[in-house]
This record gives sequence, structure tokens and C-alpha cells, in this order.
Amino acid sequence: MFSLSLLSGTLLSISSSSWFSAWIGLELNLMSFIPLISSKNNQLPSEAALKYFLIQALGSAIIILASSLTPLNSSFALLAISLALLLKLGAAPFHFWFPQVMEGLNWIQAIILMTIQKLAPMFLISYLSMSFFTNTFIFVSALTCAVIGALGGMNQTSLRKILSYSSINHMSWMLIAMSINETSWIIYFFMYALMSSSISLYFMSLQSFYFSHLINSNSSYMSKIVSMFSLYSLGGMPPFSGFIPKWIIIQEMILSSFLFSLLVLLLSSLVTLYFYIRLSLTSMSISYAQSKWNLTSENLNTFYSPLWNSFNLFGLLIPSSLLII
Repeated sequence: MFSLSLLSGTLLSISSSSWFSAWIGLELNLMSFIPLISSKNNQLPSEAALKYFLIQALGSAIIILASSLTPLNSSFALLAISLALLLKLGAAPFHFWFPQVMEGLNWIQAIILMTIQKLAPMFLISYLSMSFFTNTFIFVSALTCAVIGALGGMNQTSLRKILSYSSINHMSWMLIAMSINETSWIIYFFMYALMSSSISLYFMSLQSFYFSHLINSNSSYMSKIVSMFSLYSLGGMPPFSGFIPKWIIIQEMILSSFLFSLLVLLLSSLVTLYFYIRLSLTSMSISYAQSKWNLTSENLNTFYSPLWNSFNLFGLLIPSSLLII
């Protein structure tokens, strides 16, 4: 029931024709997500649910206040609404809550927070990108997301925090794409959602939350190789699938003469690719010495996770032929 109301709240916000109905959809989405992440037996999910509720409630209050000020000063109202939506999204410089909330969730909840919960604010921000003031503010936020998402994940040992800072970095590409093209950021978002979901499901199948869990895992060598390629795909390394949406946005940024911002995004992507390579090589090269009494049978989910990750390996075969046509 809560999952259905969560999806219906997202669809209501996306398809709304007024800020009041968009606010109702955001509140329905919030009130459906809180029961999904709260737990009586563990304090971490409850703490994450409380932090998420307070941040989202603050964003909703700013939206209501700014909507009431629209007849007086529409430019200030739209700027305040974009600020509130960036706060709800977890984009820089309002990103501080996002890694902390991610740290208290399991992998299924983290997938929802990284994908479905970003849909409604992203669509509403794309509706605001037509104004000059809001477009400038979103542009500055995108460059800040690129820098913070790259530097924030450098010294992290928690896999959930690494994926959260990676999500902040990917948001910079989507926010920049909003100011250029309406459809390119949607393509980027759905490709990012597929890749981050596949990697999160792989970590869930191993019950891995930190670097040490990857080293101590019992998964097969082939499964680690396929998952390593999935990490490279999420980082945007060619010729994997994650490079395709970045390739599209790079071409559009060059045509629009956004050369400085493109340089910032590419350098930040190199940094994120660095800690993906560090993560994958750590799990591949360091083997855990097990005694024969500690050997366990491989989880069925671990067997199927390479099948789930396999679409990352066929990067430029079919999509590149479609682009050429």
C-alpha cells in the first residue's frame, strides 16, 4: 500500500498543473516513504527516517511560503521554490543530509532514495529552468554537485556513502542537461537508475556495506569481474553503457559552448572513476583467507546478479548503431 501511494505521489507531482497539486504529490510521496524506512528494532533506520522527514518538511514549508509570495515577486518566489526542490533532491550545497540518511538504510531503501524519490523534484526543477534567475542558480548548483560529489567520496569506506556521493555527482550532469535539452536528462536519469540499482542489488546479494565486506565475500571470480564492469559503467567509462548518456550530454554542451562547465564535469567524473577503480580492484586483488570450516554455499542472488548487471557490458553495440542511424 505504501509503495503504491509512493508511486502515485510521484506521478501526481510530475503531472500536476499547479504548485498546490505538486506539493500534495510531494507530501504523499514523503508520508509513504517514511513507513518504508522506519524500524522498531533498529535505531539507524529510525534516525534516517527522522532526518529525512525534517528535511523534506522544511522543503515543503519553503514551497508553500514561496507559492504564496508569487503574486508579489514572481522571480523571488521561483528562486525560493527551486531552492526548496534542490533541498528535497539532496543536491549541493544542500546535500549534507543525503549521505547520512543513506547510511541508515538497507539496499532496497537506498535504491528507492536514489531513483524514485528523485523523480518528482527533478521534473519540477526542469519546469523551473525556463527562468533566468532559477536557471543560473541551478547551473551553479550543478557545478557544486560535480565538485562535492567527486571530493566527498574520496576517503569513504562505506559503500552506501560512496553511492550517495556518486548520486550527487550524477545530479550535476542531469541539472546541466536540463538547461540545454528536455529529453537528455530523462535519458541520463533512467540509465543512471538502472546502473545504480544493479550495483546496489549486487551489494545486497553479498550483504556488503563496507570495503571489508567485499574483501571477505564468497562470491565467484566471474561475478566480481562482471560487477567490476558495472562500477566502471556507473563511472561513465567507455565502452560501457554508462558512457552513452554522458556522451550525449557532452555533445550538447559542446554545441551550446558550455566548455568551462564541461571541463568541471569531466574532471569530477575522473575523480569518481578513481574511487570506483579503487573499490573494484580492492575486491578483486585482495583475497580473504578462509578455513574449510568457514566455506559457505554461494547465495542464489549472487548467481543471478551478473545477469542483472550484464546490460552494462553491451555499451556501444546497439545504442551506437541507433545513434548512427
